[in-house]
Amino acid sequence: MSKRLFDLLFSSVILLFLIGFLLVFYILASIQSKSNGLYLQQRIGQFGNPFTIFKLKSMHDKSQKVTPFGAWMRKHKIDELPQFFNVLIGNMSIVGPRPDVAGYYDTLEGENRKILQLKPGITSEASLKYKEEDELLARKENPKEYNDTIIFPDKVKMNLDYFYRQSFWLDITIIWRTIQHLK
Repeated sequence: MSKRLFDLLFSSVILLFLIGFLLVFYILASIQSKSNGLYLQQRIGQFGNPFTIFKLKSMHDKSQKVTPFGAWMRKHKIDELPQFFNVLIGNMSIVGPRPDVAGYYDTLEGENRKILQLKPGITSEASLKYKEEDELLARKENPKEYNDTIIFPDKVKMNLDYFYRQSFWLDITIIWRTIQHLK
């Protein structure tokens, strides 16, 4: 089975089962954020091309503070569920490097640029390892420096490893590990 066909089937089934919940979460996010409950952001995608990622809004627009409901959604990764629509559109995959903002993957050089041949994913081995990344960075004196010198290079290494080892069974393993981490 091709990766794209698997992505289409998997995301369609997930959305079929979750569409009612997504609508409720969207309404609650809209109420808590006092704005449109959908958050759109430019990320770097396959071949370094920017695309718009979909998330449920977890912050107030004006105060830029995380809402109580937003914190709960982030903790349980519910704010990420609209990305299954990104998979249907074709600018993301179920498994692949998590898309980042400009200034990271698009600046890679040499062999590391091979990562850009992959579609960004909803989950990856790196996203599992750093599932508590926000909390980890919050404990650092200089979170940006820690991200840029420790976390991001490790993610690049892990994503390059995925580039060379990618297979249907590896994707199934990563999806299974992701489901286990949701408990």
